[in-house]
Amino acid sequence: MHSNVKKGGIIMKLAVSSQGKNIESPVDPRFGRCAYFLIVETDDLRFEAFDNENRSLRGGAGIQSAQLVASKGAKVILTGFCGPNAVRTLSVAGIELYVVQRGTVKEAVEKFIKGELKPSEEANVADHFGLGRAGSRADTQTMGFGGRVMGMGRGMGLGRGGGRGRGMG
Repeated sequence: MHSNVKKGGIIMKLAVSSQGKNIESPVDPRFGRCAYFLIVETDDLRFEAFDNENRSLRGGAGIQSAQLVASKGAKVILTGFCGPNAVRTLSVAGIELYVVQRGTVKEAVEKFIKGELKPSEEANVADHFGLGRAGSRADTQTMGFGGRVMGMGRGMGLGRGGGRGRGMG
């Protein structure tokens, strides 16, 4: 049994990002933009499903989802992709992050209980992951494609750079 399943004799609550409302649903690998969160009791796998109303936010979905999970009393989150703001918010709330991207919610919880999952303290995606803007200028800026990070300015000035963002400071 995992050392974190019981703390001081108290049964733990786990949150799992889910694609559906039952324990046999697939894990949703997106934390902030998952469809549902299932809050699962570790002793008997009783659970409650909550709609993730934050999934359609333009920004801050990870932070808001972390606050939702904390408000439900979860001490652990099992999910796939988690950005830096969500990771910080989970950490401040005292919620441990475990990465699991495949299988059902039940399988993920069972792996946790058996100690087969490793805790993570780092984001594994950039800010605003999952907005569906792959290839956009914002994603290029965030992800640093081609080994360089693009600046936020558009280089529209008429200075020495000729409008190409190459002006000297």
